Amino acid sequence: MLDFFKSNLGYFAGFLTTIAFIPQVVKVWTSKSTSDISLIMFVVFTFGVLFWLIYGVIINDYALIITNFVTFSLSLSILVAKILYK
Repeated sequence: MLDFFKSNLGYFAGFLTTIAFIPQVVKVWTSKSTSDISLIMFVVFTFGVLFWLIYGVIINDYALIITNFVTFSLSLSILVAKILYK
């Protein structure tokens, strides 16, 4: 049981932090409003997630690769909306 937990902890943590962005993406794209979102924060966050993705590729960690790819895509979507709906 402990081995299962240890081997899947990264996937579970990544899943939770990734799906946390889905409601924000839906809200931004349906309302076309990004006035309450900080551009600088999302630029920094998006690059941070990109670097986690690159790190995951370098160390060949699928939990990091998969979850950060999805999070990067969602974050980039919000960042694009922030720029378009400014």
